[in-house]
Amino acid sequence: MRIRIKICCIKSIEEAKTAIQFGADAIGLVAKMPSGPGPIPDELIKLISKSVPPLIGTFLLTSETSAGEIIKHHYRTGTNTIQIVDLLSHGTYSQIKEALPYVKIVQVIHVMDSGSVDLAIKLSESVDALLLDSGNPNLKIKELGGTGRVHDWTLSRQIRDNSKCPVILAGGLKPENVRQAIEEVQPFAIDVCSGVRTNGLLDKEKLGSFVKNALK
Repeated sequence: MRIRIKICCIKSIEEAKTAIQFGADAIGLVAKMPSGPGPIPDELIKLISKSVPPLIGTFLLTSETSAGEIIKHHYRTGTNTIQIVDLLSHGTYSQIKEALPYVKIVQVIHVMDSGSVDLAIKLSESVDALLLDSGNPNLKIKELGGTGRVHDWTLSRQIRDNSKCPVILAGGLKPENVRQAIEEVQPFAIDVCSGVRTNGLLDKEKLGSFVKNALK
């Protein structure tokens, strides 16, 4: 089975078309965040997600932490997948699934230490996929993704080997290291934001190299 590719931080219908043209299986649409690149208004997320062909994943990146607010956020945007970038503080995944039975739930795990591994394995029983990133939710201004940093892939591999659901690898991936990352972690999918951008804009040359190296 070939590796799946998600291109994140999509900011326009044109960027979505470009990402899909180059082979993206999914796109990431970043809503309001405490920090990091690429947030766009909910109205634009809805427009972009409606423009995308069927069978392409449209991921709403939400920083909401209660099940009720996450459900409301989805109603405003209409994506087919919800990427929860922080941990739930109120409510349960079951509540979200009951309200949105046709929407996939992806939980972000910020891979920092062995505690991240234990948390990931526990949560993998309740969601459709885990996304392993390099943020730090413990900072005063939370870092919830888009850092451009690589984390310890040996920890990601431990999660991948013990997870009850598919694993998506993110965090500092770029054309130069994506093949090594795939070989070391063996994820179901990979996710990239800044690694295929120049001055914040989607770079077709970098995007082409990234996809080519990922699919070697």
